Amino acid sequence: MALISIFPSSALHFNSHSFNFNAPKHIIRPVLARISSQNDQTSTSNGSATKQNNSFPGKPEADVIVIGSGIGGLCCAGLLARYKQDVILFESHDAPGGAAHSFEIKDYKFDSGPSLFSGFQSRGPQANPLAQVLDALGESVPCASYDSWMVYLPEGEFLSRIGPTEFLKDLEKYVSLDAVQEWRKLLDTVLPMSAAAMALPPLSIRGDLGVLSTAAARYAPSLLKSFIQMGPQGALGATKLLRPFSEIVDSIGLKNPFVRNWVDLLCFLLAGVKSNGTLSAEMVYMFAEWYKPGCKLEYPLHGTGAVVDALVRGMQKFGGRLSLNTHVENIVVENGRAIGVKLRNGQFVRAKKAVVSNASMWDTLKLLPKDVAPKLYQDRIEKTPQCESFMHLHLGFDAEVSISSLFL
Repeated sequence: MALISIFPSSALHFNSHSFNFNAPKHIIRPVLARISSQNDQTSTSNGSATKQNNSFPGKPEADVIVIGSGIGGLCCAGLLARYKQDVILFESHDAPGGAAHSFEIKDYKFDSGPSLFSGFQSRGPQANPLAQVLDALGESVPCASYDSWMVYLPEGEFLSRIGPTEFLKDLEKYVSLDAVQEWRKLLDTVLPMSAAAMALPPLSIRGDLGVLSTAAARYAPSLLKSFIQMGPQGALGATKLLRPFSEIVDSIGLKNPFVRNWVDLLCFLLAGVKSNGTLSAEMVYMFAEWYKPGCKLEYPLHGTGAVVDALVRGMQKFGGRLSLNTHVENIVVENGRAIGVKLRNGQFVRAKKAVVSNASMWDTLKLLPKDVAPKLYQDRIEKTPQCESFMHLHLGFDAEVSISSLFL
């Protein structure tokens, strides 16, 4: 399963305001910078292949219009094109990728957002959903593998390794035996549920009633088999898979502040929210992947921009169109149906089948005519808190210098 976060893959710096580790408030979390030289010709989402001030590509209509070229929009547009739909993807900015885009300043290439990945090389129903999309598009992303990162905490600085036993050693040395016992308790509760989580392909998991169609009905036989294998305790716990992970944490009485904050951190790395906003199925799947022998994390060799480039190539390979620097002013609705979009320059582009918005829920609501969206949807948007702001500190290294020599 893909794990994507704003944290660097080489170091974690905890923000005391977000995770209550009692860290000094002046700590700034740096984001990993790419390393490049003047001769580096690697394409990124800020490279010449995709950073073009595109004129409108082709006719002003499509089967499906997709708004926003973040990872979700690119996957959506790519798969639509793969299955012979005429699709056009509109992006306001000069580079695709959204939060996952890379950018270049004076020959230095930087990653801006996602930095923690796993499962890119996996295949089959249980594979990383992003790997499945790339596979469908005939694309791949070369990755480096690793199993540890540096952690900086008030309790100490240490190299944290994923796997079944290493973190227990860190907890004993830097926190307490009580934290070790609580972590074991969590693993003993979560890992038996993994059979049910693994029975559901990641692409089928969703947080609304649509899960009855994408998961429960389609994969009922494999779910039933996993329940039998797990026995009564595991099967009872598996009923919580589509509930927030915080309910599992609370149900087993975890009290240690470090353990609870670490769980919130893992949820944040996976889903961008804490445990009360992350599906248990996602976390159970991640625990099964991270805390098994021989597990590894991955990082694209050419940064997150390589992921974006691969998705763009795949979409365009099947005839999908990408229009950068193209701002959608509003979605045009007639008789309760989205029939196209109006661009900022006044041009109308017709959608023969659908309009898909990969913009945020707040921006999507602004694109729709007043009172078109159901009140329940509007109320949900108004009640959904936005993520807090954070600072990125980018650091560049000259590729001619040996990185290992910088830390001797």
